[in-house]
Amino acid sequence: MPRLFKTFLLCLALVPGLAAGQLPKEVLEGLRVAGVPLSNVAVVVQEAGSVRSSLTMNAHQPFNPASTMKLVTTYAALELLGPAYRWKTEAYLDGDNLVLKGYGDPKLNYESFWMLLRNLRGRGLREIRGDVILDRSYFAAVPDVSFDSEIYRPYNVPPDALLVNFKSLRFTFLPEEGGKVRLFVEPALPGLEVVNSLRLAEGPCPEGRAFRELMAATFESKPKPRASFTGLYPLQCGEKDFNVVLNTPEDYAAGMIRQLWAEMGGTWKGAVREGVVPPTARLVYTHESESLAETVRDINKFSNNVMARQLFLTLAAELVGTPAQAENATRAIRQWLTLKNIRAPELVLENGSGLSRNERISAASMAQILQAAWRSPVMPEFVASLPVVAADGTMKKRMRGERVAGSAHIKTGLLNEARAIGGYVLDRNGKRHVVVMIVNHPRAPETDAAMDALLGWVYNGPTSRGPSR
Repeated sequence: MPRLFKTFLLCLALVPGLAAGQLPKEVLEGLRVAGVPLSNVAVVVQEAGSVRSSLTMNAHQPFNPASTMKLVTTYAALELLGPAYRWKTEAYLDGDNLVLKGYGDPKLNYESFWMLLRNLRGRGLREIRGDVILDRSYFAAVPDVSFDSEIYRPYNVPPDALLVNFKSLRFTFLPEEGGKVRLFVEPALPGLEVVNSLRLAEGPCPEGRAFRELMAATFESKPKPRASFTGLYPLQCGEKDFNVVLNTPEDYAAGMIRQLWAEMGGTWKGAVREGVVPPTARLVYTHESESLAETVRDINKFSNNVMARQLFLTLAAELVGTPAQAENATRAIRQWLTLKNIRAPELVLENGSGLSRNERISAASMAQILQAAWRSPVMPEFVASLPVVAADGTMKKRMRGERVAGSAHIKTGLLNEARAIGGYVLDRNGKRHVVVMIVNHPRAPETDAAMDALLGWVYNGPTSRGPSR
């Protein structure tokens, strides 16, 4: 064993409240390479249905769980609302005006909004002579404050009772012969200016911020929406999509309606404005979303923050009252946990998505919630919503070729200083285990190897060692 690693283990053993020997050596090595001390790590491993842990560390300390907080929100929703719950969006006519009232549908996307308008055309509405009034009163107003500096990224979109297509523009890039890159945007809203002078280049295709910087992508929302791409586009990227938010909710809805309504042969020359459904209005159509069970799959598989926040406020509206407020969702979830004999005194909920610097939970409480979900009537829907290791969602590219591939359902979480996993592992002996690991540290994003090592260790069949201190 290298002298440096021995020194690392000795130092860990001297930290009060820790039991370095409890962690598998592969996990310890991953943490050592990442430069993360055990005081910043929480772990719980339990066989499903058991109250005894095979591995624990710092289990009762509050940590920021990042997007694994979605496990709490989605499980609560499945039990409190039911897997068959559906959101509705209502369309009214009031004189010459069309009124749209939202109830928080997390996935009123391009296709769903097209279907809503198509049904209005099918009911004989061809000309909208007045204005389109948007009724968002089901949710209380949420400040449009970005979580970080990425103000044009869709994950920063605040909740909205009438959220149309996440307010998102999808830019699609297609390499062509002659060193050019074709670019188109969906929806192609009126007034959007797009500058494309991209040039094809050699080299690997970067991800995230590096991809945007290579393309020299810049965005403006005022005085009018504008997107500019003037850099390089690696040929290895092939066809690639990039989503951006540039429009206000009113302008986005107006642009969507003008585009789609005209394509359907309808006419409209009015404006979009805020309001509520007048008592004189007549309901002409109610659009229903896909089921909650299907929605939860999108939330957990792809860690969709906007949809999770919509669901969080839906709990507030349905269980406490309207207009929905985050503190009421927190109260509803706390009451639900109390009824399930889960205390979780350290739990802090802000928006239920994990896209928060304030949310907190302990690994022990998260494990209790996962154990309760395993015993729940909604267990099949809940477990099926989690990413499958090496197969789909946020775990698609991790642990490919490893023995645990396909045998674990794991939700991931990632913030600048938080990394987490939570879910279930079916070991090689056919036993299922609850697994939670949370790291809070500036180098937390570098601990994937340690977390993968834990999943591999659990798959190989952890022996019962008793809880650590």
